[in-house]
Amino acid sequence: MRVVIYTRPGCHLCDVARDVLRAQQERTPFVLEEVSIEGDDAMEIEYGIRIPVVEIDGREVLEVEVDAAELARLVADEA
Repeated sequence: MRVVIYTRPGCHLCDVARDVLRAQQERTPFVLEEVSIEGDDAMEIEYGIRIPVVEIDGREVLEVEVDAAELARLVADEA
């Protein structure tokens, strides 16, 4: 399973989401990739006000707030 988080530097919600993802990764192994949207105009338009955005295997599943229980459910559904 591949999980991608779209972030930008200085984003507090991104920091919280990253911590939630890493904690879940310890319980359910998955590949975690972080993509900064900083400086990419197309990604700024796509994700700008919604970050952090989390994808699981190419499907957007969470944005703005990453709830630990919801993430656990989504990861379990994909595993």
